Amino acid sequence: MNRRAAVEVALTEALPQVPSVFLSESSPAEWEEVEAALVGSLMREARGWDPRTAPRLRFVQRVFTGVDDLPFDRFPPSVEIAGNVGGYAPFVAEHAVALALGAARSLITAHAQVGAGRLRPPPSNRTLWGGTAVILGFGEIGREVAARLRPFGMRIVGVNRTGTAQDGADAMYPADRIRDAVALGRLIVDARPLTRATARSIGASELAAMPDDAIFVNVGRAGTVDEDALFAHLQRHPSFRAGLDVWWEEGFADGSLPLRRPWTTLPNLIATPHSAGFAPPVERYALDRACANLARFFAGERPLHVVDRSEYGRTDGPA
Repeated sequence: MNRRAAVEVALTEALPQVPSVFLSESSPAEWEEVEAALVGSLMREARGWDPRTAPRLRFVQRVFTGVDDLPFDRFPPSVEIAGNVGGYAPFVAEHAVALALGAARSLITAHAQVGAGRLRPPPSNRTLWGGTAVILGFGEIGREVAARLRPFGMRIVGVNRTGTAQDGADAMYPADRIRDAVALGRLIVDARPLTRATARSIGASELAAMPDDAIFVNVGRAGTVDEDALFAHLQRHPSFRAGLDVWWEEGFADGSLPLRRPWTTLPNLIATPHSAGFAPPVERYALDRACANLARFFAGERPLHVVDRSEYGRTDGPA
């Protein structure tokens, strides 16, 4: 099933009584009646669209989780915007654990060793068993990560804005104590959105607070981390390892991944091209979650995960 067909099926099942139109096939007259919009990437798919052509628009639901790249200034303050929080959580969490295990078990080095026909000495393996995992951003993705790490016998420490206790975590720290939290981790997983508060919040001092042999995995947004600081830390601390799925410059329009630093030359890095949310069942799962929130709107209920616009806009780090 192609993407358009998948969207049509999801909308029909969730909103059987609500008519829908695709932007590319609709007229200005039709947009005058639109009350809600389901959007992917406006900057790629509807760069020239003006929301003023939809005077009745009151709610925008994004298919993707993050909203840091949305052009908020296009929308009147009366329009509420929601990210698809949890729409990709099980799959991103699975990928985070894969990166953690790949880094811990030296899979890239091991693969090269097999190709070279060498059995011994074995790669420098580590284990997650019995260690502490610190999860930055204990939301939908963070909870899914925690659930997958628990069978490794790991203690789970979470970080959220306030430090409020959460099911699935043995301890919680507030965001302003992030250095204290990361100092505990054999594994640190960053699953946070990119906001004014999180932009470049992992810098040289936070990395220095992590154990020298820790593993840092980022499946949230690259902009939460200072790129130069992380690259330098990996160079200076060969026992420190990282697994990255998100990048500071991502050319989604043409499929390119322009790297400012020679990341793949680092022997203590395992990397993937922002692909955690790609697998056969993912799209329908995410669409169903997004359409369920649209259904709440049309039922007169408060939509979930409406964002506070003041947290977004320009940040100190790229999306």
